[in-house]
Amino acid sequence: MKLLLDFLPLILFFATFKGAENNSEMASQWATQHFGMLVSGGVVGPKEAPVLLATLVVIIATLAQVAFLKLKGRKVDLMLWVSLGLVVVLGGLTVWFHNETFIKWKPSGLYWAFGSVLWFSQAVLGKNLLKSMLSGELDLPAKVWRQLNSAWVLFFGLMGLLNLWVAYTFELSTWVNFKVFGATALIFAFTIAQGLVIAKHLPPDDAADPGTPKP
Repeated sequence: MKLLLDFLPLILFFATFKGAENNSEMASQWATQHFGMLVSGGVVGPKEAPVLLATLVVIIATLAQVAFLKLKGRKVDLMLWVSLGLVVVLGGLTVWFHNETFIKWKPSGLYWAFGSVLWFSQAVLGKNLLKSMLSGELDLPAKVWRQLNSAWVLFFGLMGLLNLWVAYTFELSTWVNFKVFGATALIFAFTIAQGLVIAKHLPPDDAADPGTPKP
């Protein structure tokens, strides 16, 4: 359920963009009729309709995500608040100015926010957030926790640059595909790689539970 909730705005963004892209004239007319007041000039063209509608959907979905968590009495993570702020501000600028450039910067802003928080907590506050979140499940040397933290900081920095490279080098539809599939696959692959590194430093099962009788 949590995984679906986390990915729901991204899924809806992709579905809305592709649906509007395949029916751009109809999407243009519908967007102009229903959301013209939110757009400078009041008219949404066929070329810009897909990204504008997808951006509106992701803004609403992210707001709904936060509202759902608050109504359930659950904690809203700091990064979700950051994501909400970025998508409302940059998404709002994209809609008003008919310009997808603003929303293209949103993933980079989020990646860099992730990396900055991890770096600041370790370098300035002396607190390793990865260790704080996972120390109850993993027993790793302090050096390894620092290495993992640094690796994620570097990864998020590079992901932000990669997002902008794709955004400014390729067509909008290619960037949307990368945002949904490419970036997700890279994060998943990096997480697996980190898991392999962690596995090398975990104690053997018999060492972790010395009271367990051997067969």
